[in-house]
Amino acid sequence: MARLFNEHKKQRVYSLDGTWKFHIDPEDKGEAEGWQNGIPNGESVSVPSVWNTDLSLLTYEGCGWYEKTFYCPDEGVMRLTFEAVMTQADIWFDGVRMEGHYGGFCQFERLVYAEAGEHRLTVRADNRFDEHSIPQAKVDWFHYGGITRSVSYEMLSGICVLGEHFVYELSNNLQTAEGTFELTLYNAEQQECSSRLTVALGDQVVFEEAVTLACGEERLLVTPRFTITDVHLWDTCDPYLYTVRIESDTYDLYDRVGFRKIEVKDGQILLNSRAIELRGVNRHEEHPDFGFAFPASLMKRDIDIITEMGANAIRGSHYPNSRCFVDMLDERGILFWSEIPIWGCGFSEETLGDALVIERTMAMHTEMVKYYYNHPSIVIFGMHNEIPSGTQNAYGLSRLCYGLLKEKGGNRLVVYASHTPHVDICFEFCDVICLNLYHGWYGGNIEAWQGAMDKFRARRSELGFDQKPVIISEFGAAAIYGNHTFDCVKWSEEYQAKLIGHCLDVFHSDPMVAGCFIWQYCDIRTSEEMGLGRARSFNNKGLLSEYRKPKAAYFTVAEKFKAFAKEE
Repeated sequence: MARLFNEHKKQRVYSLDGTWKFHIDPEDKGEAEGWQNGIPNGESVSVPSVWNTDLSLLTYEGCGWYEKTFYCPDEGVMRLTFEAVMTQADIWFDGVRMEGHYGGFCQFERLVYAEAGEHRLTVRADNRFDEHSIPQAKVDWFHYGGITRSVSYEMLSGICVLGEHFVYELSNNLQTAEGTFELTLYNAEQQECSSRLTVALGDQVVFEEAVTLACGEERLLVTPRFTITDVHLWDTCDPYLYTVRIESDTYDLYDRVGFRKIEVKDGQILLNSRAIELRGVNRHEEHPDFGFAFPASLMKRDIDIITEMGANAIRGSHYPNSRCFVDMLDERGILFWSEIPIWGCGFSEETLGDALVIERTMAMHTEMVKYYYNHPSIVIFGMHNEIPSGTQNAYGLSRLCYGLLKEKGGNRLVVYASHTPHVDICFEFCDVICLNLYHGWYGGNIEAWQGAMDKFRARRSELGFDQKPVIISEFGAAAIYGNHTFDCVKWSEEYQAKLIGHCLDVFHSDPMVAGCFIWQYCDIRTSEEMGLGRARSFNNKGLLSEYRKPKAAYFTVAEKFKAFAKEE
């Protein structure tokens, strides 16, 4: 899936989306039988897609082999880009194994020297679980398999820019900024190469200098600090974006950035020195007809529905969403919480201390920072969700993740979501305390909410974190779409609307609470095999059905959110 803008003008990007050959491999015998040199008896499928929408593969977990034959018009270094493969990707180019990739929701690239002519790209996608998996086997969403986002390639020549971060600090009055660009340069030639490198931010050229790299050299270049005056801030009411242009003699790269400041001060969350209330929803990037291979047109429709409801924030539950979607949020001025898929009860204390799990956790955070750093809409990076945060291994993992994201993640609030706040020992490793609570659904009743807030207020004070604001990161109730009753019982649309409406009033009136994210935007497919007791094999807590049909709670939320917005 392309970005919302052209990242290049000088060189062409060739899409590999479309028809691929595909074959499942439930016995994992394909490599031993040489499928990397040609898949036998493959069927034609479309990429991007998930295999779990095929009627014969609705519940299939295992290996699936994909093969694409394509013509390359030029000889040279080819840069292959995979936007997402669920979950382990093993890759062969013309039958030669390349470096694989673990993690289903982040982009990755591979470089290979290719002659002009026809080539074969083979991918083995494996969505099975083991004791080292992220997420673990027990998750409250459907674990689709396949190449779920776009695949493309470009031919590199001369000195190229493989990646860039714009690092800046705003002045106290937010009117000027000091910044640098961190550029990953690469020489694609078979000899030493020199080029004039130009970096422009908006209409201002901020760096121009000759650079020389040895054959095949990759180098991090940090430009000297420069000043931007009369900064036009990015904000929810005015999402202004600056165009970035980076150009060498043979290569160019375009991006968009925005200047904004997010911080915690005096128990509040401030955006550009203004206190804000987060009015949000949790959203899975999932649809029963497309799985995780979510079309851009439906992304826009989701955003339209969410903004029409009066929300100003979305949590990407529980994994990095498509960059195309985040581009849309950048343009619309919607705040976003991005996290990696460390979810819940699948992670025991022992698993959280596993060396490979820790390594993969840090790698996923590093990838999230690498590809999402420049998006101004991302104001929150999430470390994990509902792990046993009262344990020492959770404490150690939280410390590592918090340190990495605070050092490398830019101007973001770093958080995690806790569902056991009264035994949690990790609150020192977050900028905002985030709580997943379900009074009135999983035990208790609707009237228990005010007492729960008062009880946690005392706990927060006892821990010495009175200045840390609280976000209610999950709350809600399930309702079967179309189930209406006079007596307002559980599973009815009336009960869901009543509970959520009551919660919103409690949170909005509490100075401790800086915002909330309703669980959830729409119903999502899950699995009976997870043992979570989900009716219809769906998590039914959506404000809308899985096909985006509104329940009564949607209109209750819209009334509340719009009223709260008028108070700002």
